[in-house]
Amino acid sequence: MFGFEYYTPTRVIFGKGSENRVGELVQEYGAQKVLIHYGGQSAVKSGLLDRVKAALDASGVPHVELGGVVPNPHLSKVREGIALGKQETVDFILAVGGGSVIDSSKAIAYGLAEPECDVWELFCKKRKAKRFLPVASIPTIAAAGSETSNSCVITNEQTGEKRSYNDNISRPKFAIMNPELTMSLPDYQTESGCTDIMMHTMERYFTSGGNMELTDELAEGLLRTVMKYAEILHKDPKNYEARAEIMWAGSLAHNGLTGCGNNGGDFVSHMLEHEMGGMFDVTHGAGLAAIWPSWARYVYKDCLPRFVRYAVKVMGVTPAATDEETALKGIEAMEAFYHRIGMPINLRELGIAPTEEQILKMAESCSSAVGGRKGSAKVLFQSDFAEIYRMAR
Repeated sequence: MFGFEYYTPTRVIFGKGSENRVGELVQEYGAQKVLIHYGGQSAVKSGLLDRVKAALDASGVPHVELGGVVPNPHLSKVREGIALGKQETVDFILAVGGGSVIDSSKAIAYGLAEPECDVWELFCKKRKAKRFLPVASIPTIAAAGSETSNSCVITNEQTGEKRSYNDNISRPKFAIMNPELTMSLPDYQTESGCTDIMMHTMERYFTSGGNMELTDELAEGLLRTVMKYAEILHKDPKNYEARAEIMWAGSLAHNGLTGCGNNGGDFVSHMLEHEMGGMFDVTHGAGLAAIWPSWARYVYKDCLPRFVRYAVKVMGVTPAATDEETALKGIEAMEAFYHRIGMPINLRELGIAPTEEQILKMAESCSSAVGGRKGSAKVLFQSDFAEIYRMAR
């Protein structure tokens, strides 16, 4: 195993009606003026936004609001939020929505804390953040885990680049998590979220060394739990217990817990999907499902013990005559699971058909984003990225 630092300072308030405490919580953290950041009309139509504003009013906390965040959140909206925050002297940001809203809020918080700098420089790895405005969230989708993570992903819609920036200073002050708020989601969004949750732990699981038995057991239990309740929600979307299990799993899958003791994880599937999202604006979780089987078949021989263990302990595969056969059966079982919950297993099923020119462009952009090489299960380079895209067609 490798040494590690586990840092998860976000306070979690979990359960029915928990969003009604937002006023007292924001006040407790010293907010003088709050920017409420949200996505489309669902937060408005559901009455959630009104409840949030009423709670802030009751606590005497002034607020302004900015909606319009889209999936694969745009840099232009971040810049709009920074401008509004400056104008209104905002000192606290409250994200009301899914991972895209939370990530957009984090990017705004970076920009407001260092107004003399261009926030996009962080995502281009040109500098590191020194300051960050306080952020809190009320998630309405269980997926990204951004409510407790150090991660933030933004798309520059002008260049087509989808880039991430990770820094512990961006971990939210608190997360108010009411599983009831996720019940109105369409099935495709719910299951894409489940896929993203699993992948956050799978990226940490498939590594070339340094794994801890306890971390493995935690990861495997989380993955089996998400699979169980993802299938339940596919048939019974109003099931509160299933919503609660998935929502909590989303936070644990991406707060660092399931990576303790390993060498940092693989995350190639995420990087490959970021390019797909930037070019084709696909749903993130579905994009991960579409690319993972091809990545897995490309690297499994170089990470065979992990794929064998995954097949047996997560997918319930009976060991075959050889380890390679067992590993491949595990990948096939994963594909079958994706199909059972309505997820794609290749780019064609995802609804995109990249040309060879587009594949080469995505591979080049991916290579640039990761500094030329990426991977723990197997270290991959630009030519490998291109081949995985070809396999996934």
